[in-house]
Amino acid sequence: MNDISRLAQVRARLELPLARRAAGMLEGRHRSLLKGHGQDFDDLSLYSPGDDVGDVDWKASARAGIPIIRRFVRQSNLNLVLVVDTGRNMAALAAGGQEKSEVAVFMASLVAYLARDRGDRVAMVAGDAERLIQRPPRSSTQELELMLHMIAGCYDIDAPPSDLNRPLERAMNAFQRRSLMMIVTDEARPEPGHERLLRQLRVRHEVMVLAVADASALTLTGGPTHKPVRDVDADLQLPPYLQQRRALQHSGDQVVQARRHLVAELLRRQQIQGMVADSSDHAITQFIDLLGRQRRAHR
Repeated sequence: MNDISRLAQVRARLELPLARRAAGMLEGRHRSLLKGHGQDFDDLSLYSPGDDVGDVDWKASARAGIPIIRRFVRQSNLNLVLVVDTGRNMAALAAGGQEKSEVAVFMASLVAYLARDRGDRVAMVAGDAERLIQRPPRSSTQELELMLHMIAGCYDIDAPPSDLNRPLERAMNAFQRRSLMMIVTDEARPEPGHERLLRQLRVRHEVMVLAVADASALTLTGGPTHKPVRDVDADLQLPPYLQQRRALQHSGDQVVQARRHLVAELLRRQQIQGMVADSSDHAITQFIDLLGRQRRAHR
């Protein structure tokens, strides 16, 4: 299944979270004619097949003896801001065998089209150690496709190294109105050096992290024609005869798990939900899980 088919399939059954109120009233918010997972309680209703089980009001259901769900007024007219890491690390292979850039563009496309479908505007800040690209909030399909094309064009093995602080800082300074910010990077980030900016962003915005898992050079298929594997960041090479050593594989797995734990703990401290995807297909299931966790976190 190609990426276009995947997008169409997922867009039909997913909905992005909403930026919740901070202190005071938000500008630019309005009530939608649709019912959904907003924050303003509307009424109780009988459960119908297809309704989200997570909306069941168990106390009301127990009193009535039948399933009762809570309905909310859905809010719209928000900004989605894609904060994209364009460092050369994103041109390496993902754990599922695709290029990490392909998975990153797919995830960015997924959330951007979901936002566009509900009438929200999409903005972008993309950058690395040397480049910064910013696009203002737009809602047209043409502008959205241009934005995604610009992101895809930034990924290259010869690109500058990653510096996630630069797009994070630009996003913080450029977007004052409360928005939904999706950070697209790889599994090694955010790092401890990014925590201050994440904390500041989290105060003002809804923040989520969409990360791509790195392929391990120690688990690639070996063979007589196997070539050395190069680390795009450190420019180190691993010769083929080492790639299938079980002791090295075990050590490598431990390093990966420790790194993922550190990133997860950083996000937990800042109350930010995140996901790690091995491939475009895996991104769909991980994104569904991410939205579920984000929804439960605000109840």
